[in-house]
Amino acid sequence: MFGDLKSAAGVKALNDFLAEHSYIEGFVPSQADTQVFEGLAGPPKEAHALRWYNHIKSFGGGMKQFAKASAGFALGGGAPAAAEDDDDVDLFGSSDEEDDAEKIRITEERLKAYNEKKSKKPQVIAKTSVLLDVKPWDDETDHDKMLSSVKGIEMEGLTWGASKLIPIGYGIKKLQVMCTVEDLKVSVEELQEKIEAFEDFVQSCDVAAMNKI
Repeated sequence: MFGDLKSAAGVKALNDFLAEHSYIEGFVPSQADTQVFEGLAGPPKEAHALRWYNHIKSFGGGMKQFAKASAGFALGGGAPAAAEDDDDVDLFGSSDEEDDAEKIRITEERLKAYNEKKSKKPQVIAKTSVLLDVKPWDDETDHDKMLSSVKGIEMEGLTWGASKLIPIGYGIKKLQVMCTVEDLKVSVEELQEKIEAFEDFVQSCDVAAMNKI
């Protein structure tokens, strides 16, 4: 396989081979490693060969328990067929890569199905029912104009509802008006400010009640 392992050329060939391989054949020590180990005159100086040499030497008498070398293995020339076959067909790596690819494919398909299902599901719009108390300055306030001004406010997500006048004393009546707002589009505080901007009619605007729909 490597020529004369007791020559510099043979040791160099072994070192070059071990630069890309952990063992002489396959992925675990075998009798091929034992034969090459015993074929050396002693510890090689080259880094890769020396690393392998010390590793095999650490097994001591355990080298006898190594698996048999392949039938075609021989120290006398040619590249190690079994090692080349193992390099070309990585049984463990290929299996893992195929499993990972399959897992990724399944995950992507499930995510796609989930997103499609979610996109078809109608979105729930959060809304709030608000009851507003709009108080005038005095008993001479024109309630019809006050109501038309309030309901004249238009905002995306705002829907006006029923209204009524409620006496609060001394002939003064407050306007109580219902409305529904979409929470993400309408700020109740901003709506109150808009109502209070009608200074000719409105003294104040307060929230009497709020309920989530």
